[in-house]
Amino acid sequence: MSDDKTKTGGQDRSRISLSEDYEVRDWAMKFGVTPDALKAAVKAVGNDAAAVEAHLKASKR
Repeated sequence: MSDDKTKTGGQDRSRISLSEDYEVRDWAMKFGVTPDALKAAVKAVGNDAAAVEAHLKASKR
């Protein structure tokens, strides 16, 4: 099922969809990383935004 852009909030904000270019761009900008780094982090820990953020912070140390 495709992403319903009229229904944002809740779970939509806590998950990162790599199939949507604008989400990759926006999440990468939010975390201060490249789109490729974001994709690698999602591949490593899944699409939960909090887990991706923690993974990216840990890898910067």
